Amino acid sequence: MNVLLIDDHALFRVGLEGLLERRGIKVVAAVGEPGDGIELARAHAPDVVLLDLRMPELSGTDLLKQFSRCFPDLPVVMLTTSSDEADLAECLKSGARGYLLKDMEPDDLVVALHDIVNGKTVVAPGLTGALANLVKQGNSSERREPEPPFNELTPREMEILCHLSEGQSNKVIARHLSISDGTVKLHVKAILRKLGVHSRVEAAVMAVEKGLCARGGDS
Repeated sequence: MNVLLIDDHALFRVGLEGLLERRGIKVVAAVGEPGDGIELARAHAPDVVLLDLRMPELSGTDLLKQFSRCFPDLPVVMLTTSSDEADLAECLKSGARGYLLKDMEPDDLVVALHDIVNGKTVVAPGLTGALANLVKQGNSSERREPEPPFNELTPREMEILCHLSEGQSNKVIARHLSISDGTVKLHVKAILRKLGVHSRVEAAVMAVEKGLCARGGDS
């Protein structure tokens, strides 16, 4: 696995790079300047980006949105000290595939990174309560009728959107629906276009908030 690490704290950056390298994960670049992130992603084609939330000049969420626009299939993981529910919500809506805390055990971080690269969305265990609150705010006990722009989705696209809301990868969705990975990818692109979003996570969060799927949020 190749990781791009962006964090303005030099000691943390160097320490994390060493921890990851010792666990068989290659850090292709570790930088403190968020403005270099997009070009480094183009140059190194990482499997995943680890991104700090609080940085001067360009915030982690602003850079996250840039990644979502430029590399919609590249998983970006927020690694932060903030357990604030608003930060979690903003990052997930902006396309983050993970929201992890800096005080987690290194081995747990490695497991989370592998899960994320394999298509899952991972939130730090300590934030499951905050995640549940976000779901409750937009979810009801009964399935609601779709609202615009969801009513533009075909039945198949709505079905795939519900699988996305459960954190499933294209391969898993294809297996469930007995269709090819390529077909799923085309449907996902259509869903993102119709909903006006840049990432599958953002689409999934929208679906959960509107209560469109019976089981949104399970991984």
